[in-house]
Amino acid sequence: MDTSTITACLESDHAADLRKAAQRLEGVARHTLIEQSDDLGARIGHRVLLKPENLQLTGSFKIRGAYNKVASLDQDELDRGIVTASAGNHAQGVAFAARSRGAKATIVMPRITPPLKVDATRAYGAEVVLQGEVFDESSDYALGLARDRGMTFVPPFDDYEVVCGQGTIAMEILQDVPDVTDIVVPLGGGGLGAGVALAVKTFKADVRVIGATPVGSPAWRESLTAGHVVAADQMRTAAEGVAVRRPGDLNYALLSRYMDDLVQVTESDISEMILFMLEKHKLVVEAAGAVSLAALGQLDLQSDVFRSAPGPHVIVPIISGGNIDTVTMGAVIQRGMISRGRIMQFGVELPDVPGHVPGQLVKVATVLADLRANVIELNHDQFKSSGHYDNGVLLEVTVETNGPDHITQILDTLRSRGFQVHQNY
Repeated sequence: MDTSTITACLESDHAADLRKAAQRLEGVARHTLIEQSDDLGARIGHRVLLKPENLQLTGSFKIRGAYNKVASLDQDELDRGIVTASAGNHAQGVAFAARSRGAKATIVMPRITPPLKVDATRAYGAEVVLQGEVFDESSDYALGLARDRGMTFVPPFDDYEVVCGQGTIAMEILQDVPDVTDIVVPLGGGGLGAGVALAVKTFKADVRVIGATPVGSPAWRESLTAGHVVAADQMRTAAEGVAVRRPGDLNYALLSRYMDDLVQVTESDISEMILFMLEKHKLVVEAAGAVSLAALGQLDLQSDVFRSAPGPHVIVPIISGGNIDTVTMGAVIQRGMISRGRIMQFGVELPDVPGHVPGQLVKVATVLADLRANVIELNHDQFKSSGHYDNGVLLEVTVETNGPDHITQILDTLRSRGFQVHQNY
């Protein structure tokens, strides 16, 4: 985005533009209801209130910015057809908005986009083109379509109307939680963060806005450190909704001015929060949506602004979306249970003597039964033994446990019975 456009946006009447966006979204986007999380509050020592945009129409916050942008287009722009690029959630928002205004929509999505998001986008009547390995490659292709075919490009995040649409989330938070002190928002391209920061600093400037990114998506950290937009060399995160190599220019200008701090979270923290929300709140949260939740445990550790602020904290993390496919959900649940010590796999070496192995299996099974460990899987492999026994075999056992103490009890008991045991995970 050119400097003059950014300057014009920064000098706009933000209060009027945000209110206009809220009016456009009346009856379209849901006013998602705040939900208190006593479990998260107890974990971090502060009051936590969730803003569940995963319950939004189309399953994410993106409908707000997409609809506000499409609603701002004139008839000629609509007649030329709409094209955009998206990792999934913006795609559904644009497809929904285009259908509501009778416009044809073409959505370019990375090849890594989960099938759930692809199918949901097509269900709104849009044409889906899978192009590029990451969002930025898809965006380049979509811009090419707009240029070559004269279509109207709807930016996924680097656009003032999109930003104002996303800012309506903060307007709802300020209305519903008048004593809020901190809003935590995930950052990808920055449209959500920029909108939230713009609305907060326009209507209640003393509220802190704290951005959150995965460690494996470093573009925002590097850009803020450099003092200008920097494209990350590589990205390694399962949170594809925030896996953007280059932040938006307008969003950088807004966030560098209005965001109070930035924290980073690990992949394991993200997975843990997906499982936590499913168990404690019965909410389905995608990886990008869990980034703000994962950041809660890092506020006292990474944010000087947060740590030094006086008085009690009332924190609202924005759960940005819940569009996660069942295969990914299953993998996340398994990783989360392993990290909690709820699933454990161990190997035990047995002598491969005819008639002897069944008796050893019974002994192992008896220990597990006595200790009430639920066996999930058994694998008997004579080719994996370390050689402790001549002609030895390796028995690998996966069990469901009650936690780390239970795991220690199982392994210690097996060793006390003379078994050579090692924990795989």
